[in-house]
Amino acid sequence: MWISKTGVQAQDAKLQAIANNLANVNTVGFKRDRVVFEDLFYQVDKQPGAQTADNTVTNGVQLGNGTHIVGTQKVFTNGSLQTTSQPLDVAISGNGFLQVRRPDGQPAFTRAGQLQVDANGVLVNAQGLPLVPQITVPNNALSLTIGENGMVSATIPGNATPTELGQLTLTTFVNPAGLQALGENLFQETAASGTPNEGKPGDSAFGKLKQGALEGSNVQVVEEMVDMIAAQRTYEMNTKVLSAADNMLQYLSQAAR
Repeated sequence: MWISKTGVQAQDAKLQAIANNLANVNTVGFKRDRVVFEDLFYQVDKQPGAQTADNTVTNGVQLGNGTHIVGTQKVFTNGSLQTTSQPLDVAISGNGFLQVRRPDGQPAFTRAGQLQVDANGVLVNAQGLPLVPQITVPNNALSLTIGENGMVSATIPGNATPTELGQLTLTTFVNPAGLQALGENLFQETAASGTPNEGKPGDSAFGKLKQGALEGSNVQVVEEMVDMIAAQRTYEMNTKVLSAADNMLQYLSQAAR
């Protein structure tokens, strides 16, 4: 009964992760979650490799005690690019994150490129957090251009040559799956992710920027539906084990009367 209980809890957690993935199928820059399980400790009734009376070696008797969650992992495969034709929309094609500064001054990282200009002309993300490095757009700018290499330029009245406003950079991590998800499409550095590595888009391991496009969620609806069916059936089988154990105890209690 206790073993099947761990199975029920495990599948309940997996269903929660699947539900979150499906809920964010249209969230820009969202990365799907994957639940990782491991088996619990074993009750060793007979040690594997032990010798019997006739000097033969046995495989032993090891009885498992169920499963539990090791953790959840973000799967950082690229989502499909969606053309929006909006000049402040930026998609990252390849590796890397845009860096923003939170109100407490701490950095955060995002794949969502829904940029906008605030009241002070500063380039910010959808939540109003300024990009790092900070870029200020002049009030009289007629148009804004963001190159694949991250260079931001604006067309100013009276000047035929576009004016360079600043350089957008990308940040990569050795283990992006170790980043802490903060919500609002933001991630935070942890000891598991490694230290951030900043560079120009298009250089070595860094991706390129695509203006007028957004990166969609990497959730595959069909894959999530198949996982949901498998989790549902596994949950059902574990509950059947609970019912079977309950019936066996019932028969035992009746026989003892």
